[in-house]
Amino acid sequence: MPASLDNQVQLGDGRILGYAEYGDPGGTPVFHFHGAPSSRLECSHPATGEAAERLHVRLIVPDRPGMGRSDFMPDRTLLDWPDDVAGLAAALALDRLAVVGMSGGGPYVAACAYKIPHLLSSAGIISGIGPPDTPGALDGMEKSNRLQIRLARYAPWLLRLAFQSMARSLRHEPDKVLAQFMAALSEWDRAAMSGPDAQQATLRMLDAAFQQGARGAVLDTALCARAWGFRLQDIAMRVHLWHGEKDSLCPVGMGRYVAQSIPDCDAVFFPDDGHLSMMRHYDEVLAVVAEQRI
Repeated sequence: MPASLDNQVQLGDGRILGYAEYGDPGGTPVFHFHGAPSSRLECSHPATGEAAERLHVRLIVPDRPGMGRSDFMPDRTLLDWPDDVAGLAAALALDRLAVVGMSGGGPYVAACAYKIPHLLSSAGIISGIGPPDTPGALDGMEKSNRLQIRLARYAPWLLRLAFQSMARSLRHEPDKVLAQFMAALSEWDRAAMSGPDAQQATLRMLDAAFQQGARGAVLDTALCARAWGFRLQDIAMRVHLWHGEKDSLCPVGMGRYVAQSIPDCDAVFFPDDGHLSMMRHYDEVLAVVAEQRI
């Protein structure tokens, strides 16, 4: 089925939440939490939707507040997100669902596993960022990503300027943004991003992230970079985790720390994968979190 990219629902507090749907509309519901900065278009690469359809997964990708088509929510925390997830599930008449998060979506999976395990059938984290108390949290991280994390933590107004500049460039000089993005990637991730389909999907995803300006993406990044407001050790459900050992955006030390901290974590580490290249395992991820067989 064709993807449905511009859906919206109204939450209980009156805010609008935007989301996209991919795959099989009658399939097992899986909510995918996008990275930071990113948007509901993160799964718009054709291969992702094909994987969801093949596995009979209804893949739902919500925009977090202030990004894409979702209203900004001032002063929100990571632990506000599970309430939005529950609100979206209720609007879609879903009693149970699985969640999976990529990169900056990882903390939001952890927050849901901590706060609403009764609603979740399964939870998975791909290439997730670790909490700020991860030992050597920034060791091995690519320098521009490291700077972004530090600005989010200590000088969010500077990060807002940087994101505003990126948003302008996406509209007027997308090739420049793409070249800068590619230059920051490891060789494994450049290989994964070598095709024009992947590159154009990335530009669309980023452009949608800044549809309402930069403040949503700045707060979203800051929430990952600051104390999360809960302990991984207090997550009571099983969480699946996949991480590449060559990851330079969210270094593997973060993945190992998260895996060791969650009491029941089924972790798989890939020796020949970086960050974005982990999406080549998305079939496996969907099969596991949807509790199906490939």
